[in-house]
Amino acid sequence: MPRPASEDKAASIADASAKNWVDRFAPAPLLPYLRLARADRPVGFFLLGLPCFWGVAFGGLSTGAPYPDPYLLLLFAIGAIAMRAAGCIYNDIVDRDIDAQVMRTRSRPLPSGQVTTAAAVVFMLALCASGSAVLLSLNSFSVLLGLGVIPIVGLYPFVKRISYWPQAVLGLASNWGALVGWAAVLGSLGAAPALLYAGAVAWTIGYDTIYAHQDREDDELIGMKSTALRFGASTKAWLTIFYGVAWLAMVGSGLLAGAGIVFVIGMSFAVAQLGWQVATLDIDDADNCLTRFRSNRDFGVIVFVAAAADMTLASLA
Repeated sequence: MPRPASEDKAASIADASAKNWVDRFAPAPLLPYLRLARADRPVGFFLLGLPCFWGVAFGGLSTGAPYPDPYLLLLFAIGAIAMRAAGCIYNDIVDRDIDAQVMRTRSRPLPSGQVTTAAAVVFMLALCASGSAVLLSLNSFSVLLGLGVIPIVGLYPFVKRISYWPQAVLGLASNWGALVGWAAVLGSLGAAPALLYAGAVAWTIGYDTIYAHQDREDDELIGMKSTALRFGASTKAWLTIFYGVAWLAMVGSGLLAGAGIVFVIGMSFAVAQLGWQVATLDIDDADNCLTRFRSNRDFGVIVFVAAAADMTLASLA
């Protein structure tokens, strides 16, 4: 049964949906751990998992497959759930003292004391083991490629202490699955996956800049850096550049992989979604920023559906 509305209210996470399934249904002993794993905020799973799906779909386009490999999609979905959770826990461990100083993050399980650091480390290692099992199910090239992201993931939470571009490092880390997804299909890389990856990195810089505007004032006070602070009032112009680069690179990647008119039509809807984000963004309204950040799940789904539909219709021609 759903938990009474008043229960655990003080411990709820600021940017989680008020009706998320974790706060409503999770047993009390598991609640802090599910929050630590961001199970109450599933959009991050999509933002990590969808680039993997793109890689599988674009790789399938290049082989003339009628649809993206469902077995690979399942593996990457499981891996994205595990590794997104592990990555968030790692970031929270590194940032626990900083998070305690930021209004939006001080209620998270580590800075609020709901979960000890030792327990968080054990949980993170268990999730990493699950993600490793998924990776080892792929071909040997993909396994080696997947391991290559570890130094980038390790670096990410420290970048905001020294640079205004942590969003770029996040992009390098969170979109690595686009390369691994392609490699899982073909056992190699090439120009198309490289272009897809570059576009995905630009996309992440855009959406995470929007997200970072929620913490702009707190970050400035405690000395943390972000593209939100770097771009400031010029954010919309910068977003137009990064989203434009992202869309052009993804379209170019799809065409190099063998996509046709169906994919291009689908990508016209994708660019309209990005345009809506920029046109309606209010960087001084945290709720507005959070809504537009979350909407990038829709963008990612559109790109995947465009590639998958092109594959299927081409196979029927």
